Amino acid sequence: MPPPDPLFCAQQIRIPPELPDVLKHFTKAAIRTQPADVLQWSAGYFSALSRGDPLPVKDRIEMPVATQKTDTGLTQGLLKVLHKQCGHKQYVELADLEQKWKNLCLPVEKFRAVLQLDPCEHNMEWIKFLALGCSMLGGSLTSAMKHLCEILTADPKGGPARIPFETFCYVYRYLSQLDAEIPAADTEVYLSSLKDSVESRKNGMIGISDFFVLRSKT
Repeated sequence: MPPPDPLFCAQQIRIPPELPDVLKHFTKAAIRTQPADVLQWSAGYFSALSRGDPLPVKDRIEMPVATQKTDTGLTQGLLKVLHKQCGHKQYVELADLEQKWKNLCLPVEKFRAVLQLDPCEHNMEWIKFLALGCSMLGGSLTSAMKHLCEILTADPKGGPARIPFETFCYVYRYLSQLDAEIPAADTEVYLSSLKDSVESRKNGMIGISDFFVLRSKT
């Protein structure tokens, strides 16, 4: 018979001094993020932690906004997590992005649905993928731009959610080009009307109230 497992007394068990803090931060991150698959998310969390990469953690708990019938898991908070992980790159490899997507417990079918809006092979400009993700959240181009501003802004939550007007124009043109029902001339007229408002403030920034106010008048 094999020998019994050795018995350990409390004095023989060494607990790494950093373990309590690691577990405390992990628990808080899990509570904020509310992953659908804790094991999948945990693997991504500790993998990122070991590499020193941005963690797959939401800034705060999100209240559910979609019904069970239509909810696909993608939220503004999760897109913001991906932006924290990928926003420092101009281009992202789709294989790496897909793994980050899976680590957030999002369905692969949803990832592929996003890419079908503008098919590419191995890599993609990050701001374009983020724009496509925002378009999947919003029911209109204006709603997608609102999500984009709230993700990219450096303003505190509840603030004007300003982003550079140059970035706004780049994304707006990109998304409008994917919609065959939006004439290019209409896009330029709209952006020109916004430019007058932005230039009057001389800060090169546009906030949500700027384009929602203008949009409601048209």
